[in-house]
Amino acid sequence: MSAPAAADDLGRGLCRALSRVVATTAPDGGPAFLASYQPGPNEAEVPLPLRSTAFSYDNALAATALAACGDLPRARQIGEAFLAALDGDRSFTDGRVRNAYRAGAVRDRPVLLPGWWDARAKRWSEDRYQVGTATGNVAWVGLALMNLHAATGDPRFRDGASRIAAWIRAHATRDPGPGFAGGLDGYDPDQTPMTWKSTEHNLDIAALGARLSTSEDRAMAASARIFVEGAFDAQTGCFRMGTVPAGQMRGVEAVALDTQLWPLIGIADPPQVWRRALACARTRLGVPGGFDFNDDRDGLWVEGTAQAALVDRWAKDNATAGPLLKTLAGQRAPSGWLYATREARLTTGLRIGPTSTEDDFFYFRRPHLGATAWAALAALGVNPFTGEHIR
Repeated sequence: MSAPAAADDLGRGLCRALSRVVATTAPDGGPAFLASYQPGPNEAEVPLPLRSTAFSYDNALAATALAACGDLPRARQIGEAFLAALDGDRSFTDGRVRNAYRAGAVRDRPVLLPGWWDARAKRWSEDRYQVGTATGNVAWVGLALMNLHAATGDPRFRDGASRIAAWIRAHATRDPGPGFAGGLDGYDPDQTPMTWKSTEHNLDIAALGARLSTSEDRAMAASARIFVEGAFDAQTGCFRMGTVPAGQMRGVEAVALDTQLWPLIGIADPPQVWRRALACARTRLGVPGGFDFNDDRDGLWVEGTAQAALVDRWAKDNATAGPLLKTLAGQRAPSGWLYATREARLTTGLRIGPTSTEDDFFYFRRPHLGATAWAALAALGVNPFTGEHIR
């Protein structure tokens, strides 16, 4: 099946599903954050630590996807929620973005963070990652606000993106070398700086800085791009994931899918040699029907398969993109969203945070906002780093 033929029906259905959940979450048209997960097969509810969680990355993608769908009113509802969060944090006045917010209509100030009542301990509980701030997530919100600015002309969205870029420069610069560190981890008010640097995060920052206009923004983009360039391993054609906390660049014994794909569509005029990363992804991360998150190949990562479909469309490889889009169409849940995985559980080989003692970052077969938004963008042929249609 060709990519355009596979894309049309999928794109329309995903746009309807995204618009519908915004309308359900905030029917009055006010600011809203969307829950990142819906219950999976044989689940009555999402587990407590995720039940009220609207991850910022997922919502940034959803706002961009809705704008690409042509539903600007509902895209703006998410954008307005982010603007409210920038001005309405419960503990800080520096304009940071949290990794997650409380799902639902945004009416309260300060803007609510996710959490749950622990009946056994008889106390309110929060997840330290969800209330922390990762620079990649911050940059994705900035990109979404820039996409909303481009679609609506509203200068408040651009101003919000500029504040986000300034926060990254102020809080994620850890040494004189190129690139930016991971962000802040932990609970209010004493959050801990994360000293490692991520290739993915720096790619996001380079894309954001390139879309802003000040000399500081351009310098930020240049520094992040230098880091991404240094992460490319010319021998294998793979991108390394980044550095360890002490500063040394990791090897290529373990690779991640998004790190191979995003540099091709997130950096303007990527070097031709970077296209070798597509072969790296197919060779090391390919599974039947699509791609895994990492190279243990224990299942299909739906979000990453959507990313690959979009990059294949960018590379004008419709013969490869078409089957990937067909795979995505087969992962639709009854709600119209896409499942996060085809299998019951998918490993990533990553740890959620610095206090984790083992690899504990997993995806499960639950309808996922991020996967749905990426698939919509792939079907529509829209690059979320630029907001532009892929030619």
